[in-house]
Amino acid sequence: MAANKKVFLFLFTTFILLSFNSTIAFAFQEPENNYAEYKGEVLDKSSKKPLIFATLAIEKSNISTVTNTEGEFSLKIPNSTESKNVIVSFLGYKTKIIPLSEFKKNKTKIYLTVSVTELTEVNLSIPKNAEALVRETLKSKGENYFDDPTLMTAFYRETIKKRRKNVSLSEAVVNIYKTPYTSYRNDAVQLYKARKSTDYNKLDTVALKLQGGPFNALYIDIIKYPEYIFSEESLDHYTFSFDSSTRVNDKLIYVINFKQKPHVYSPLYKGKLFIDIENKILTNATYKLNVTNKEAASRMFVRRKPKNANVWPTEVAYRVDYREKDGKWYYGYSNVFLEFKIDWDKRLFNSVYSMTCEMAVTDWEKSTKELLPKPKERIKSSIILSDAAVGFSDPDFWGEYNIIEPEKSIESAIRKIKRQLKRINTNEGTSKP
Repeated sequence: MAANKKVFLFLFTTFILLSFNSTIAFAFQEPENNYAEYKGEVLDKSSKKPLIFATLAIEKSNISTVTNTEGEFSLKIPNSTESKNVIVSFLGYKTKIIPLSEFKKNKTKIYLTVSVTELTEVNLSIPKNAEALVRETLKSKGENYFDDPTLMTAFYRETIKKRRKNVSLSEAVVNIYKTPYTSYRNDAVQLYKARKSTDYNKLDTVALKLQGGPFNALYIDIIKYPEYIFSEESLDHYTFSFDSSTRVNDKLIYVINFKQKPHVYSPLYKGKLFIDIENKILTNATYKLNVTNKEAASRMFVRRKPKNANVWPTEVAYRVDYREKDGKWYYGYSNVFLEFKIDWDKRLFNSVYSMTCEMAVTDWEKSTKELLPKPKERIKSSIILSDAAVGFSDPDFWGEYNIIEPEKSIESAIRKIKRQLKRINTNEGTSKP
């Protein structure tokens, strides 16, 4: 069954920290500063609350970014870009087009208003069968999504926290060789830049490692990889129902709730699908794994664990957003959140860890040729990014690449890491004869 496919793999094992390496994993010559960077936040106009994962895209281009969990964004625009407008969109809100001249280098505040759907408009064309609409949407991917090989540039970040404290941070710029949505060939990923740091002192005697790296976020592309959640067999194991409608980019969107049927034993999912009713397009999806059966859920994620501990997930949540360009849709952003509890033998208190990985496509270009790199140039789906990159010491590491603005807690952790690296480098320099 699809629910048992181990897409998001996590490795629990015992580690001994031998040394702290302050070397940057990859060295590149950055181009000259031929771009402008703008920072700010996207907020709800009425409540002034931050809008999380809002999209900012340069009009008439393929350049985009998303806001972080505090509603903040960083948008880098090449000086050669012809368009001078930025399109700001968020699920359930009116899309806004803002001239670049209104952006400040820092502290730009963008307010979006809720999009109200008229009930009469909804009643005119309500489908009678939610499951039939989902099946039709999945079958329409050839008409509505990219049908050419596409080279995407994406920013990827993964974090591990022990309760609220950051334990491990890893970031990367990757090239995604996206095959057509009608193709059965998997996408390929090439690592371009990466950096990380891990504080093993906060990990008890356990080192948690996320296996799969960017593939964890990429495989949430439901339209490209429906077999991981909605295979032909597993569709029958869900109950689908209509929720209230909303809007995305000023288009009427039907919201469909889904959950596994009571008699299904294996862990499946519960969530919402957002479907453009006119064109049968999945624009967004949010869902969670049923972790009621602790043993079954644990088998899906825990590869190895210490003998003196029981490990199980307490929450597993996913999100995927699609974007539109010239009438065709494509994977734009995804997020995975997992929370685990470790119950140690002969210890009074257990340990709680959370893992988050997210990836945002920041640029892309189509090609009529096959763009897949040679096998030796691709990263494997078993990659552990935190083993493939080290160091946060280079302040200009990303150059002109768009990244997801770090949260304040992550920014604080990075500043601490840089101070540690500086002290290490200073001590090494003074100890040399």
